[in-house]
Amino acid sequence: MKHWIKRTLFGFAGAAMVAGSIAGCAGQRHGWGGDSAEFRTKMVERVGSKLELDTAQKQKLTVLAEKLQAQREALRGAGGSGDPRSQFKALFAGNKLDQAGATRLIDEKTTAVRNGSPEVIAAAADFFDSLNAAQQQKVRDFMDRGGRRWSRHG
Repeated sequence: MKHWIKRTLFGFAGAAMVAGSIAGCAGQRHGWGGDSAEFRTKMVERVGSKLELDTAQKQKLTVLAEKLQAQREALRGAGGSGDPRSQFKALFAGNKLDQAGATRLIDEKTTAVRNGSPEVIAAAADFFDSLNAAQQQKVRDFMDRGGRRWSRHG
């Protein structure tokens, strides 16, 4: 197999592993007992407070959080067993990498992302577009910090 194809395959496999790890952590929220509805509510309250959202904006943020959770669940469910780590480890179980299995896993994860992305993008746009200029800038500042905590001053 050509070198660039192998690198691409391993790159996609690595990306799938990262995405799968994120999806795997979705149900293990520290301090929230794994209840995604409770976590979503707390997250909307926290972000709503930091951005000073009105009721309509909080509703749009709730819809976005629900779409993101559905996308995580679809991504986690893609590929069969639902355990991304075991799916990835299975590729290396034999004396050779299961290339067909890796390709299948990447295809399944990519399809899950592709199918759910339009709804996530629409919900993100609906939420972001509803923010005023100052709120949008707070979101940009948060992203500039790499998604690390909201500042105490902002």
